[in-house]
Amino acid sequence: MTEGSQNEPSEGEDYGPWKIVEKNKIYDDPWISVRMDQVVRPDGNPGTYSTVRIKSGVCVIPIDERGNVYLTREFHYAVGMETIEGVSGGIELGESAECTAKRELREEIGILAGHLHDLGKVDPLTASLCSPTTLFLATELTMTQAAPEGTERIECIAIPFERAVEMVMNSEITHG
Repeated sequence: MTEGSQNEPSEGEDYGPWKIVEKNKIYDDPWISVRMDQVVRPDGNPGTYSTVRIKSGVCVIPIDERGNVYLTREFHYAVGMETIEGVSGGIELGESAECTAKRELREEIGILAGHLHDLGKVDPLTASLCSPTTLFLATELTMTQAAPEGTERIECIAIPFERAVEMVMNSEITHG
């Protein structure tokens, strides 16, 4: 990954209660990096610790003046099924989270947002994954033509907000 990560440890340094003995990059491409480090565990014993780093990203929930949210339905290779989720994507080097959110909305489902409300950042699966994601609520929507990438076949679905909450509670929407 070309992007730097927060709190990147160095060999020989204390990393919280752990000590990094040797860093071993197993795999690296523009989107994902996998490391298996030799460490001294908090109990003083030697061990290994594996981590996955994914480029920072955004997730956007657009909501219109009628209370409909616009989500994506798309087959995702990693989970082997279609999922319903917020508009998401990786932040390109030198791009702000807000610019990424606007770009992804336009590309994936053809929405221009008049206003983005920053809802903060989340760090999913922190035991082994570093993938900071900035959440946005998009309002003042204008519909335009979508332009998904060649790897994407996305259906835009409009759902009343209350129904979307039900779908989360019923595990019909599991994107997190």
